[in-house]
Amino acid sequence: MARSSRAKVRRRRLPLRYLLPSLFLMALLAMLMLRGYVHSEILADHRVREPAPTDLVPEDILSGGPVLDARGTKAKTLGIPEGRLVLTFDDGPDPTWTPKVLDKLAEYDAHAVFFITGTMASRHPDLVERMVSEGHEIGLHTFNHPDLSFQTEGRIDWELSQNQLALAGSAGIRTSLFRPPYSSFSDALDNKSWPVAKYIGGRGYIIAFNTADSRDWAKPGVDAIVRNVTPKNEGDGAIVLMHDSGGDRSQTVAALDRLLPELQNKGYKFANLTEALNAPSAHTTVTGPELWKGKAFVAAVSVSENVTRVLVAGLAVIGVLVIARFGLMLLLSALHARRVRRKDFRWGDPVTGPVSVLVPAYNEAKCITNTVRSLMQSDHPIEIIVIDDGSSDGTADIVESMGIPNVRVIRQANAGKPAALNNGLRNARYGIVVMMDGDTVFEPSTIRELVQPFADPRVGAVAGNAKVGNRDSLIGAWQHIEYVMGFNLDRRMYDVLGCMPTIPGAIGAFRRDALRRIGGMSEDTLAEDTDVTMALHREGWRVVYAEKARAWTEAPETVQQLWSQRYRWSYGTMQAIWKHRRALIESGPSGRFGRVGLPFVSLFMVVAPLLAPLIDVFLLYGLIFGPTEKTVIAWLGVLAIQAVCAAYAFRLDRESMRHLISLPLQQILYRQLMYVVLLQSWITALTGGRLRWQKLRRTGAVESAPVETGAVRRNEKRPVA
Repeated sequence: MARSSRAKVRRRRLPLRYLLPSLFLMALLAMLMLRGYVHSEILADHRVREPAPTDLVPEDILSGGPVLDARGTKAKTLGIPEGRLVLTFDDGPDPTWTPKVLDKLAEYDAHAVFFITGTMASRHPDLVERMVSEGHEIGLHTFNHPDLSFQTEGRIDWELSQNQLALAGSAGIRTSLFRPPYSSFSDALDNKSWPVAKYIGGRGYIIAFNTADSRDWAKPGVDAIVRNVTPKNEGDGAIVLMHDSGGDRSQTVAALDRLLPELQNKGYKFANLTEALNAPSAHTTVTGPELWKGKAFVAAVSVSENVTRVLVAGLAVIGVLVIARFGLMLLLSALHARRVRRKDFRWGDPVTGPVSVLVPAYNEAKCITNTVRSLMQSDHPIEIIVIDDGSSDGTADIVESMGIPNVRVIRQANAGKPAALNNGLRNARYGIVVMMDGDTVFEPSTIRELVQPFADPRVGAVAGNAKVGNRDSLIGAWQHIEYVMGFNLDRRMYDVLGCMPTIPGAIGAFRRDALRRIGGMSEDTLAEDTDVTMALHREGWRVVYAEKARAWTEAPETVQQLWSQRYRWSYGTMQAIWKHRRALIESGPSGRFGRVGLPFVSLFMVVAPLLAPLIDVFLLYGLIFGPTEKTVIAWLGVLAIQAVCAAYAFRLDRESMRHLISLPLQQILYRQLMYVVLLQSWITALTGGRLRWQKLRRTGAVESAPVETGAVRRNEKRPVA
């Protein structure tokens, strides 16, 4: 019983291939949430209330000084002594304006109080540290700058503690000074703000209001700012409200350049608040766990800022490149279609000689009959060689029992698809070899159309038009869209550029001499079709696309099978790119392919899909936290571009547009699956892991090539007579 329970636990355990990508996405989402938090996009409250009655506020508080000390049993106010002027700056630190303010203060040997917000302090800890090191005083201005009269005591405590946490992580101190957001003079306290002030005083804070408001936030001009902060009666002490963040503060900086020397010449001293009050410093050094907690928080903010900045920049770059690729793909695909569909287009004299068709098969009992029967209907002379790669389901026996004269069966111990193809090559009689999968069916004209480009002696290989036969399910429809748009439209573009990276295993043809020159089918990678195609390019052979050579293949019908297939493709593609990396620095045909084909494949098949889920992550973030409208418009714009490309690809292939209904859902869900596949492939590659060939479970759903009805083909399952 215990063993059975352990087995159930093992079966329910989340596979590593899902766990690692999930953890990565969760970490990314956490960083986005943290970034949104410190940018006041999450948990921010921007409400500002109207003034309330003041009858509950003690008269001596309303008529008292600008400093409120409510730490004891009885609240009291304090005034600023004559000749002392306390400059205070709210809402910072700002990376642009705070340094300029600090420079001016240092130039005139003046001190000030900076009431910092936690959002800004955690993002710019170096500026907070500079403030403290240059002798200025720090006060709290909450973390997210909410109107505290709307907040609960729990939220007020949170705003204070998070503000202190950012200060501890930035400068290693705590402070006992506080200024409420949206505050002004002490006589502005009312029935709503007075309870908040008493509560904060009870938490050990001295609250600093102001006696002069520069109104620099309104940018009234330097003269007005100087006039607003200059005491009406010469010699009076004052607390001046200014800002070093929240917008363009150039007028504030310019006003300081006039204000400081003018008032110093009148005998004023610009001091910290505690200096002006002859009180102990508001700063207390933080040590131990509190210090490290603050440093960890600031470090986490820094990581989230840097990572999201890089991701946003990377997404923007990838977005531009992808859109450019779509544009290039549309243009070059149109050129390709226009060229090969001209009435006078010919590759040369028609290729009429027989060709060898190699069918590697491993446990294809459900499909092999359909495959061989479709080949027998070919209107081009062929020999068929079925290489049974150690099947255990009687695949070879089924073919032999069909009793077809020009079909040979070669049996071998299980050695993998490349070995089976090489075995077939050794036994092939003809100079042109067609390769196909054991689950694929050809149309009668497929082989004739596929081999015509060999009339050009420069052509070493031809890619056919692989199409999904079992497209009735949702996952089949998604793969159908991918094949028509992502593969065949790509192949038209690559054909024009002369750097097609892959001959599909489902349908491809090769000049036998070309394969011999590169050593046959490579067993070095899991993507032997990509590997051999790149090798042919490097040898100077042309690789072209034959759009009319259609093959109908059975695509994976479950997410698990699709994952297995794409994992092998992705990892094999990485192996092939790495194997042929020297093409980047070589000359001749190899160098041309290396500097055009390899970057294209690397960027758009390996790197860009890895970043594609960011589109959906940022969509989700934008929908929840904003800006919602811009986010939706951007996402719909990307989808529209993809829809245009998909529609054009379907038109070129004369496919029904009805399957494009599922395109939006494909872009959301399919993208995540490809992300998981690619991320796991990267992990396997970087850790030096090995991936074995994986056999997909076949159902035999694709029994024959579809019937043509007008311009649109319907994939009807019907037996071949």
